[in-house]
Amino acid sequence: MARSLNRVQLIGNLTRDPELRYTPSGTAVCSFGLATNRSWKTESGEKRDEAEFHNIVAWNKLAELCSQFLVKGRKVYVEGRLATRNWTSQDGTQKTRTEVVISDMILLDSKRTETVELQDQGSEPSQVPSPQPVAPAPPKADDKKQKSKKTEEAEQEVEPSDIPF
Repeated sequence: MARSLNRVQLIGNLTRDPELRYTPSGTAVCSFGLATNRSWKTESGEKRDEAEFHNIVAWNKLAELCSQFLVKGRKVYVEGRLATRNWTSQDGTQKTRTEVVISDMILLDSKRTETVELQDQGSEPSQVPSPQPVAPAPPKADDKKQKSKKTEEAEQEVEPSDIPF
């Protein structure tokens, strides 16, 4: 049985800020550009650089997260599939565009203090984009009497700057 595979993995920098739109049915779609670079030496020893530009599209919750966290210049890993669209422009010419429809995105630069992994698996990402300290549930009235000093210290609010990573 023959199998096929349509999978793309890219690491690059955003060439423009993401553009978030919604379809008439309310589905979020976000598009942005990504540049990947390659370097090599010619036979004469001369160093050459080449940039390739990719059109990236994200859907649903991942689209909203991309528009929230991505800005021009950020380094990002994306994974998805190739899709080609054909349409007729307003002037009557046929247009074709190949895009990478992503299902996974990881921020790689340190513009924020942590690396963020987001996956589109139908609804929610696999990790919360930015870990926030969670306040403990309020204690019951009878539990207040039994609290030890260690418990009270553990309930103090943690500042993000106190986290070592």
